[in-house]
Amino acid sequence: MLNSNCNRRIDCSALVIFASVIIGIVAGIFRAIALITITPAFLWVLFGITVVYLGILLLTSSLCCAERKPCCDRLILVLIGILGTILTSVILLGITFAATSIIGAIITGLLLFFFSLAIGGTACLIKCKYNCD
Repeated sequence: MLNSNCNRRIDCSALVIFASVIIGIVAGIFRAIALITITPAFLWVLFGITVVYLGILLLTSSLCCAERKPCCDRLILVLIGILGTILTSVILLGITFAATSIIGAIITGLLLFFFSLAIGGTACLIKCKYNCD
């Protein structure tokens, strides 16, 4: 079994998942107490970014997995983040929630969890591809 951990330190993917969970919980709490609001323009921007990013990822994923098998784990992390962001932004665009709605706060937390997972997973993918020698 291949070890995808550079120099036997804590795996980058675990750190990204932990940080994304924290970001999602904080965003959900802030949305529940109406400290932040999510506008449709913000949702459309996130949706557009992740759809374009999904297209780029599909075009370049064969190069990543052909060269280095350990980096494919990070690619799956990024893909989960992208697809989760697309799904939750479509849900929030399709259904209007009150500013202090608990369900809206949970979905907002999930949205920011998945988006930070995609961004952090990309950082781990780049780190794995260029620094794991």
